Amino acid sequence: MDLATIVGMIGALALIVISMLMSGELGMFVNAPSLVIVVGGTIFAVMAKYGLGQFLGAVKVAGKSFSSKLPDPNMLIDEIVALADEARKGGLLSLEGKEVSSDFLQRGIQLLVDGHDPDVVKTLLSIDKNKAMERHTVGASIFAAMAEMAPAMGMIGTLIGLVAMLANMDDPKAIGPAMAVALLTTLYGAVIANAMCGPMADKLKLRAGEEAMIKSLVIDALLAIQGGQNPRVIDSMLRNYLPEGKRTVEAAE
Repeated sequence: MDLATIVGMIGALALIVISMLMSGELGMFVNAPSLVIVVGGTIFAVMAKYGLGQFLGAVKVAGKSFSSKLPDPNMLIDEIVALADEARKGGLLSLEGKEVSSDFLQRGIQLLVDGHDPDVVKTLLSIDKNKAMERHTVGASIFAAMAEMAPAMGMIGTLIGLVAMLANMDDPKAIGPAMAVALLTTLYGAVIANAMCGPMADKLKLRAGEEAMIKSLVIDALLAIQGGQNPRVIDSMLRNYLPEGKRTVEAAE
């Protein structure tokens, strides 16, 4: 699990709740009309901008921001170099049935074993990578849109509350609830945008970049293996994908 995402979001929400408790009872910050305006309005307004399938798929994509299922690049490179060494000694057919840590790498190995041309291998794997990036990009854009829409819905709720307050200036009992709607919708919009949807969108963009890097690394590695490159050369080439501080060099045997 990605502790940074979980701790960050829970920590931000917890501090907000603690501040509310320090200001009085938590119940005074709960207002049903405000929640309906901000949460419901944000969901339906964003849904109108995208296809229903894309909107629902964003929930599944969001799970990637809470998980860290991508393989460690250094470990993946070590695994690939070992496969390259084996393929060089026993041919590409020696890789058939090999269990590897990445499904994407497994599909690529199967393409090599099946004897496809390098252009075909690159094209098929690139399509896979691009489709995955498209899904992540749409998911991130949906959460970014929610982060933009929530404050706007909060402002709409504020205007509704102010109108209700001004229309009932002769009734002191109606002023308080109307003012609560006016202020709490702004609060809810800000919290949803800055403590939830905004960070989620940015994390999905980060995850998309990381996955694109991993898949590009795998594609280059597979083409190098298919071309019969020396495992040491493959190792050196793949390490270039990593930041200098995270590169570990292990000589291929």
